[in-house]
This record gives sequence, C-alpha cells and structure tokens, in this order.
Amino acid sequence: MTGSLQTAAIENRISPESIPAVVLPTGARLPKIGLGTFGNDQYGAERIAEAVSYALSIGYRHIDCASVYGNESAIGIALNEAMLDGIRREDLWITSKLWNDKHEEKEIIPACEKSLKDLQLDYLDLYLIHWPFPNFHAKGVDVSSRDPNARPYIHENYMKTWRQLEKLVKMGLVKHIGTSNMTIPKLKLLLRDAEIRPVTNELELHPHFQQPDLFNFLVNNKIVPIGFSPIGSPCRPERDRTPQDTVDIEDPVIVAIAGRHHVHPAVVCIKWAIQRGQIPIPLSVTPSKILANLKATVSAPLSATEMRQIGGIDRNCRLVKGQVFLWKGSRGWEDLWDLDGKITPA
Repeated sequence: MTGSLQTAAIENRISPESIPAVVLPTGARLPKIGLGTFGNDQYGAERIAEAVSYALSIGYRHIDCASVYGNESAIGIALNEAMLDGIRREDLWITSKLWNDKHEEKEIIPACEKSLKDLQLDYLDLYLIHWPFPNFHAKGVDVSSRDPNARPYIHENYMKTWRQLEKLVKMGLVKHIGTSNMTIPKLKLLLRDAEIRPVTNELELHPHFQQPDLFNFLVNNKIVPIGFSPIGSPCRPERDRTPQDTVDIEDPVIVAIAGRHHVHPAVVCIKWAIQRGQIPIPLSVTPSKILANLKATVSAPLSATEMRQIGGIDRNCRLVKGQVFLWKGSRGWEDLWDLDGKITPA
C-alpha cells in the first residue's frame, strides 16, 4: 500500500473481533461481510490486490476469490504480505471457486491446488462449485454465444464433481465446501446425496432481487446464504445489461433511508443484507467505500420498519442471468434457474 493508504488504514481500522460472524457446525467463524474480487476487466489484478491489502489492514478477514477472476496470483501476494505483517492465517476466511471447465474428476484437485499455489495458502476455508453447469465460454464473448459442448444440469455428473470436493476436505486442502448459483430443485438432490453437506450457497441477493423462496430454503436447511451483487451490480459487464434492469441504490425507499442514516444508499443495502441473514461480499477498489461497507456491520442498525420497507421493494430483477452458459436447444436464460420448480431436462 502507499503511505497515504497505510496512514488511513491505521486511523480507520475496525477491530476484526467486532465484526459479526456466523459460527458454523465445525466451530469456524465466517465473517458476515467479505470483499468480493471480481472486476479484473474493469480494474486489473493489481488494483484488486491493492483493495484486498487495504481491506485487510482496516479489519476485513473474509476475501471471496475465484480462479476465473484471473487475479488469484496478485491476491496471493497481498495475503502473504498481510500474514507477514502479523495477521494470523487462522483468522482469515478465504474462499475460491472451481470454474466450469474443470468439472471433470481428474481436473478438480489440480484446479484447487492451482488456486492454493496462486493464493500462497496451504488450505482454503471454503471451496465452491462456481456454476452447476460445466459449460465454458471464451473470454469476452457476446451473450448470444454458445459452447457447442454445453449441456443442461446433469445431477449424476454434478455429484461426481462434488465427490472430489469432499475428497479435498478429507485431504485437508479445504475446510468447507459449498455451492454457487444453485436452485432449490438442484439443492434438494445434492442434500439427498452428499456425504459432506454444503455449508454455503453463493447467489445473487440485493433489495431488488431478494429470492425469498430460495433464501428461506437455505436458512431452513442450515446453509448460509452468501450474497453477491449486494448493491445491485453497477459495474457488471455491458454485455450482461438489459433495458429491464433496475438500480437498487437509486430506489426511493433506499435513498430515503440512507438520508435518515446519513450514509450512501449502498451502505443501506449492506446493512439490510446482514440484518436479513445473508453475508454480502461487495466489491470496491475505493478505500472510502471499502471502509463504509465494513462500518455498516458495526454502526447503528436499520429499524424493523426500515427492514420491512426494503422487504417491500423486491422487483425480482435478476441482473446476472448467465446467458453464456446456455446450451443448444435451450429456450432462454430462464432455463438455467428452474423457475417452474423443475430442472430443465437434458
């Protein structure tokens, strides 16, 4: 970090012990806010790593990574420097994810080992299957692009992948395993067949996309919801935007609550997420915003009335639709999400 950032970090540091956490059945503490690290296309790996360094210096201990983000090597340097500066490995919560092109049984353990090497770690606290489909797409493709080998969800194949994640736990390379971008029908099958249950499911969650049915299913099954895009996704790639998308931080309800609390509307979204019971993982590379998001966990909470008001503005607006993961013959992005309660057949 630059000298000015180091000075700001010392002045603004929040005790990590004061950040609320979920205690998992293993006894591990999962901090109720993390720093997301998706954004190489806009910021570059070095700037993301600088954000990680700053976040750790002011009290963050939860960093959400993924191999496909293309910045784990840079983040690994930041993590190593933080530990050399005195942060204990056991106080960190580091997540990574298995990308779609590594679902084959022989590729999963090497993929995890590659993330560990890049992150300069001996183990991961959490390893997720990034998407339930092994459907690959080239970098920068249009949303209409289709992998000729793409296919719908096939549970037998997913379980072969899951068994390898279970093996990673037994090998000691991973402490916990979980899912991402899953649906209720898919999770029901996984819970039926898993030897080691998922501790988390990472999914899109923000005031305009609250997913109450899936959220309640996760809570009822003791699966921790980790919410990406917690303030919406204002910096997502242009290709993923549609005219129907709405902007959470411009919602009149959010703006009014922010005014009463004298904070940015994004902070209201973070507070709502934590109080609702999900773990937000906002991305920012701006120190003031990184700090504001962390302060949201320890400052005055939203009132019960404000929580109800935000609960009433759900627009069912999915921003990350996943069109590039569709297969030949699919009807549209809705086929990825089992909206009728049934898994789209192969």
